[in-house]
Amino acid sequence: MADTSLGTAEQLRDPNYTPPIAQAVPLGIQHVLAMFVSNVTPAIIVAGAAGFGFGSNSPDFPNMIYMIQMSMLFAGIATLFQSIGMGPVGARLPIVQGTSFAFLPVMIPAVAGQGIAGLAGLMTGVVIGGMFHFLLGTVIGRIRFALPPLVTGLIVLMIGLSLIKVGIQYAAGGVPLIGKPEYGSAAMWIPALVVIIVTLALKFFTRGLISVAAVLVGLVAGYLVALAMGQVNFGNVGRAAAFAPPIPFKWGIEFNSAIIIGMCFMAVISAIETVGDVSGICKGGAGREATDKEISGATFADGLGTAIAGVFGGLPNTSFSQNVGLISMTGVMSRHVVTIGALFLIVCGLVPKIGAIVATVPINVLGGGVIVMFGMVAAAGVNMLADVAWNRRNMVIFAVSLSVGLGLQLEPGALQHLPRTLQILLTSGLLPAAALSIILNLVLPEELD
Repeated sequence: MADTSLGTAEQLRDPNYTPPIAQAVPLGIQHVLAMFVSNVTPAIIVAGAAGFGFGSNSPDFPNMIYMIQMSMLFAGIATLFQSIGMGPVGARLPIVQGTSFAFLPVMIPAVAGQGIAGLAGLMTGVVIGGMFHFLLGTVIGRIRFALPPLVTGLIVLMIGLSLIKVGIQYAAGGVPLIGKPEYGSAAMWIPALVVIIVTLALKFFTRGLISVAAVLVGLVAGYLVALAMGQVNFGNVGRAAAFAPPIPFKWGIEFNSAIIIGMCFMAVISAIETVGDVSGICKGGAGREATDKEISGATFADGLGTAIAGVFGGLPNTSFSQNVGLISMTGVMSRHVVTIGALFLIVCGLVPKIGAIVATVPINVLGGGVIVMFGMVAAAGVNMLADVAWNRRNMVIFAVSLSVGLGLQLEPGALQHLPRTLQILLTSGLLPAAALSIILNLVLPEELD
């Protein structure tokens, strides 16, 4: 039951109500704690895939710090788009925005091994994908018929499956150590396992803020173990500036058709995810259905937040589902509480020292956290598939889509004779699985004889 000292039951269900400031501030920070790790992790993963994410001696290492900054800054700005609104933009609901995991299967191969040279094409794709996402706000209600639980559940499952390998690699020491004796050693796995064990213990045996921030606390525990084992390097923290503004087109502009197509396709998936989050917030916090205006406004904010983030070197933004659950748990529907959290994120995003501190987290410690997070993504897909009627038609759609998508991801060499653009799109696994499931669901008859 909600704490009535925050206000009356009617006030707590009102997005426009502001609880007393002494309680609103902790509630806002709680929202930040619930999403903080998930928000900065994609930037670290993309930087690591590009080849400058870890190893403080690299001259390109400050670029990862900058990407972490932008993750915080534009998560805050995009959240303000949602909570405060601007014309048709924003649901004016307590929606917390953050960097999306869903785009990683497209972003990782797009930058793999290219260093900072791969960021120009990636960020250009983020900007164009964000603009396309914004346009989806005008039609989102009319395309939902093409994305039933069979399709969306498979897509979310594929996102999780495509990322699980990354979590294991990180926990074992990361790609740079593959082939070396240190890879998969006890020294690598011990901090990662501490993260997993502490996270599970706190999630299921505690309540309140500690339970909500279980992954964050688990990472801190693993970090302390890694620190005791001599795996933490603070060299860049002292050199990081106390304040730095975002830089437009920091890495230039480059049009890469594979990245752009992938980003636009994933924008559709992200938009559908946002529809679910908006519906969950309204149902769990206010006991009502979301309006068409709220859904379209949330989609506009998603797209605008992503496009602006891309201009300044940030990654795609989307609504964060874990914060939807937090609203249901606290019973506080106030959008102004989320605004407080957004302002805290913006301040953090303007301070490179905070990014430098985050960047000291060893790759194996982060691996423990993302094993849990990526596994939860896959589990969410399975949960969505539980609503599917498993007749022969739906089983065929699922089987063909999963086999082709996962198969191409596991054996990318099968497409070595295709143009590079098609290779990037198809070997992600996610895009062919999603495209096949959508097409088959639209063309196959409802009943197979």
